[in-house]
Amino acid sequence: MDAYRAHSLEGASGVELTIALYDGIIRFMHNAAEAVGRKDVEARRAAVKRAMDIVVRLQATLDKEVGGNAAESLSDFYVAMFALMLQGSQQNSRTKFEQVIANVRNVRDAWKQVFADSHDSQINPGQLTGGISSSPATGATWMSRTETHAAGNWTA
Repeated sequence: MDAYRAHSLEGASGVELTIALYDGIIRFMHNAAEAVGRKDVEARRAAVKRAMDIVVRLQATLDKEVGGNAAESLSDFYVAMFALMLQGSQQNSRTKFEQVIANVRNVRDAWKQVFADSHDSQINPGQLTGGISSSPATGATWMSRTETHAAGNWTA
């Protein structure tokens, strides 16, 4: 299946790749939530680590000088999701993983709308200048900066 996914992404635009990465986060968070239900600590940690790796990659692609407020908002979003994943793993919390899924799904849907509206396959996620509001997780639970800062002390 991984070879199929890799082949299907050849030639994809930056936005399409970003959407695929968000789909990966969602998939791994579902895996982590299921592992909590099975009391499978190793599977939970592996799934959380894979999702965190994706978030780190997304964070690294941002260019705040070019992307301005939208890139800054995405950066804050990635920090919050990373911290929420850490909390979920440390607390063995299916609910925290479901919050990540809901938040990431909201932003993924915004990216889908950007892609549909633009029809421009040359948009780079790190250079986004519009299309995602400063609060991409409207209606979902975000953590405060204090909570996200404290996440740096945790391990998956």
